[in-house]
Amino acid sequence: MSRLSLCNLQVQQLLPINLEIPAGHCITLSGPSGCGKTRLLRAIADLDPHQGEVWLNGIAQREIPAPQWRRRVGYLPAESAWWRERVGDHFLNPDSKLFEMLGFTLEWLEREVSRLSTGERQRLALLRLLGNEPEVLLLDEPTANLDQANARRVEQLISDYRQMRQVAVIWVTHSDQQHKNNSTHHYCFKDDKLELHAWS
Repeated sequence: MSRLSLCNLQVQQLLPINLEIPAGHCITLSGPSGCGKTRLLRAIADLDPHQGEVWLNGIAQREIPAPQWRRRVGYLPAESAWWRERVGDHFLNPDSKLFEMLGFTLEWLEREVSRLSTGERQRLALLRLLGNEPEVLLLDEPTANLDQANARRVEQLISDYRQMRQVAVIWVTHSDQQHKNNSTHHYCFKDDKLELHAWS
């Protein structure tokens, strides 16, 4: 069970953020382009400079070596990076059941990354991230380039992982349906401030 806490976290122009995401909860974020959603996720992942503190189960980010923190607090960017030619070169212990949930077989490990579509890369990047067994998921529009069927597969996999492992999830999305279907709370950025969104 993993609890994520933000204490006076400040990233660039954003006002300080105080927020706690209990184990097993998912909060979704929305806001206009450039408002700071991605920068916030990157700060929590210890990828960008920031002020304030992030805590995982009562342990401060600064007390955990960055590589270890980034395995425990998994960040999925909107556009994933691939540094080797074969898909399989990016996986240590691929789980066939997880692959099947997103419409793949382990034969995909033999494919060249350069021949994958944007949506295939996006889904495989999620599988690669889950292979690290992160305790927190930071998801930057994980279904933005997917058709409806594959988007539902991704939503189900994230939901299953969250509930089974009781991880905290922060999910950036512009989909009202995803906010309603997947989040325990929905926050939006307004005038450089993060505010709880009240459902209409």
